[in-house]
Amino acid sequence: MLRTLQITALLTFIMAIGMPGSPAQARAARDYISIVGSSTVYPFATVVAEQFGRTTDFKTPKIESTGSGGGMKLFCAGVGVDHPDIANSSRRIKPSEMSTCTANGVTDIVEVKIGYDGIVLANSVDAPRYELGLRDIFLALAKDVPAPDGTEQLVPNPYRKWSDINPALPDRTIEVLGPPPTSGTRDAFAELAMEGGCKTFDWIRAIRKTDKNRYKGICHGIREDGRYVEAGENDNLIVQKLRDNPDALGIFGFSFLDQNADVVQGSFVEGHAPTFDAIAASEYPVSRPLYFYVKKAHVDAIPGIRGYLAEFTSDRAMGEDGYLSERGLIPLSSSEYSEAVSAVSELKTLRLATH
Repeated sequence: MLRTLQITALLTFIMAIGMPGSPAQARAARDYISIVGSSTVYPFATVVAEQFGRTTDFKTPKIESTGSGGGMKLFCAGVGVDHPDIANSSRRIKPSEMSTCTANGVTDIVEVKIGYDGIVLANSVDAPRYELGLRDIFLALAKDVPAPDGTEQLVPNPYRKWSDINPALPDRTIEVLGPPPTSGTRDAFAELAMEGGCKTFDWIRAIRKTDKNRYKGICHGIREDGRYVEAGENDNLIVQKLRDNPDALGIFGFSFLDQNADVVQGSFVEGHAPTFDAIAASEYPVSRPLYFYVKKAHVDAIPGIRGYLAEFTSDRAMGEDGYLSERGLIPLSSSEYSEAVSAVSELKTLRLATH
């Protein structure tokens, strides 16, 4: 069955671009790399693309910031010049997305881990700096929370100010600007921060053993009463809004904090500031790996893909002292870096069984 899908995908791609030298190929073939996906990975991919465009005879790749989920939807829709070659993602591809890819003939996918990133809750440098626990974050942003009277029941989130949750926190209205459901940052934040705080309640953690779906619904559900504002996939826009509104906090990747340190500051989480060193040492609790995914069928059909992959995984880019670390990317360990280089050089493909 898989072999049949692979052959179908190849034939589809050939039909899309035409036979070499044919009028159809001249009309349809792309002469640039098409990349979609994560807003967090976007600035790193853009720097690599610009470097690649300046130093080779290939066109600079076209990159769209669609969010991880939106990018995967486009990526998995099919093979051929009408579909992206590469998808950036701030989380690992989901089994459901792998299944969609397979159903649409996208059967050979190369996964490349590029580094790590922290998810920050930041606010204006002109406002008090927050010191939050994971439980504070959950209670501030969850749709339903444990009843304040201590009984083991859930109630619609009643908290309006941070000080309502914890007297040590600022007496300010809860207003958080964050990513939409299509964002990998939203997925990772829900898993690491929201669930991290949710499971500090023993009786909720016990629900996971009997009803995983209910447990996830409780821990990952974001309030919808206006306290959490979906601010789209443009993290730079969130930074701008934080500058204009000192009472608000925003959720985005560490690289945006790093690049805007004169405007915004990161909150402490469980006693750790979101710094390069704290994330690299796995001390900062809200951190995650970043990836991009490549269609193997496109590698030798679209000009420049091999060169772009080589530039991205080069030591001068992804290395400990590479230009991506200067932009805020937390480098991989030496063994993980070797795996990334190997994945690109050998075009190692994912298998459904690994997910």
